[in-house]
Amino acid sequence: MSGARARSPRAAPSPRPLPTPTVRGAQGGERAWSPPGVHVLAKPTGAICNLGCSYCFFLDKESLYEGDRFRMSDEMLETYIRSLIEAHRTPQVTVAWQGGEPTMMGLAFYRKAMALQERYRKPGMTFLNTMQTNGTLLTDEWCEFLAEHDFLVGISIDGPRELHDAFRVNKRGKGTFDDVMRGLRLLQKHGVEYNVLTTVNRVNGDHPLEVYAFLRDEARTDWMQFIPVVERVDAHGAPADLRGSYASERSVGPEQFGAFLTTVFDEWVRHDVGRLYVQTFEAAARNWAGMAQSGMCVFNETCGLGLALEHNGDLYSCDHFVDPEYLVGNIGEHSIEDLVASRQQYRFGQDKRDSLPRYCLDCDVRFACHGECPKNRFGMTPDGEPGLNYLCAGFKDFFHHVDVPMKIMVELMRRGLAASEVMGVLAREGQPLVDRWNAAAAAAGDRPLAAGDEPDLLPVGLGVPRAPVTERGRRAAGRTRRQDAGSDAG
Repeated sequence: MSGARARSPRAAPSPRPLPTPTVRGAQGGERAWSPPGVHVLAKPTGAICNLGCSYCFFLDKESLYEGDRFRMSDEMLETYIRSLIEAHRTPQVTVAWQGGEPTMMGLAFYRKAMALQERYRKPGMTFLNTMQTNGTLLTDEWCEFLAEHDFLVGISIDGPRELHDAFRVNKRGKGTFDDVMRGLRLLQKHGVEYNVLTTVNRVNGDHPLEVYAFLRDEARTDWMQFIPVVERVDAHGAPADLRGSYASERSVGPEQFGAFLTTVFDEWVRHDVGRLYVQTFEAAARNWAGMAQSGMCVFNETCGLGLALEHNGDLYSCDHFVDPEYLVGNIGEHSIEDLVASRQQYRFGQDKRDSLPRYCLDCDVRFACHGECPKNRFGMTPDGEPGLNYLCAGFKDFFHHVDVPMKIMVELMRRGLAASEVMGVLAREGQPLVDRWNAAAAAAGDRPLAAGDEPDLLPVGLGVPRAPVTERGRRAAGRTRRQDAGSDAG
């Protein structure tokens, strides 16, 4: 959190198209913008993963490269590292590795990556290597390497065993909790810096306190990310990604997600501020303080600086838009800097703001949400305008609920005090303080808080691995079934 002075949400200027800057490129071409840096999620194994998590939309991306080996070549690795460094005018470069499952590339690949970073490093430049992993393939040797090179590792855990194993299964449909926890303990043993990413789905979404307490007390993390599972499907329930108009039964419900965040926030704001960090809460505090960036692209007004790189060098507008329509180009043919600076990518980022329906533009918490991620905007507003975020109702409930504590924390920091002082304020003053703040807000014309009820919906697909979408994947699944049948017969 920051001590920046608070800004009233209502004082924010009305959205209007920004002028498109024209910057002359290194090769003489025109660029739509010239950002000083960019964040690229590199997927050296593409969509290939050793697990079969039921809700993982990215496993379906294998169909984009039918018949491919899904391994980044040494030549493409060198092109990537060199081009990424060239695209930065900042002293630090984040090199983000994701998948699929990035550890499937093996340690030799990442040792080459470290050597290439040294080879192409600009004077004074430093690197932050990050990796998002399911943790099941980690070993002592892996963790020694990660610690040596100061990696920040995100490890995916959905809560205690019964909640984690509901959807995070291997190719045989077996739960992965024990393997993930073994990987986490190895990270802790070797002093690797890590955080925890938890997807909130229809199952664990009903158990916010159990999930939060487990991550805090059992996983022993001090940084959490809660990512809503929104799996888009067609009218028949088949995965449809960006073209789906419905949410699957595995997806978290809108009000359910709002209630999850609200319940966790109430525990955090009374006991854990300053010692445990929740990404969504940090981003909200930044927006309440009027800072230029929230730290989460989904809660920023515009985007376009978080791209995804496939194993073969194809660069896409965003990790959630790995789709032919959003292919920006290939880094083997054009530099990352030129591709990011293209009018296509600039327009993609500005559309996050410019495509908001009137219902969102008039919303009293738009300053905190900004319509969240465009990939979730497949709903209709009450007056029938398309483009409403599927999670809108839940986010409105959550942002209204946290308004008073956020204002208190921002005011504390404005006075040079720690945000954690809010715990003492709430302990002393309690609900009457919140009621007074709400009454003052109501008198000023703000909307009252809304309360959402959790939906009574039953999940499907518990313990069922994600179905393969390619011939290669179907052959692999067939081998797994035959192996299981032989094991059972024995």
